[in-house]
Amino acid sequence: MKKVILFAAVLSAFSFASCKKDRICTCVQSYSSGGVTQPIPDDVRTYTAATKNQAMSHCLSQTRTGDSNGTPYTYTATCTLK
Repeated sequence: MKKVILFAAVLSAFSFASCKKDRICTCVQSYSSGGVTQPIPDDVRTYTAATKNQAMSHCLSQTRTGDSNGTPYTYTATCTLK
């Protein structure tokens, strides 16, 4: 009976532990200005020994707009975590 309780306690401890491993974030990027869209090489980042929540907080899609010398531009990065 003691072995069963000990086994259950150890199993419970592992279920609460976070799963830290290397996580890869890949961002597909593009830049549009003056009606022309240019692809930018993908941005690939590796987060070493990170939990999924830690990596997700850094692997974010984004869109930025602005104006460069009177020409509006849009930068877009669509990111996924693997």
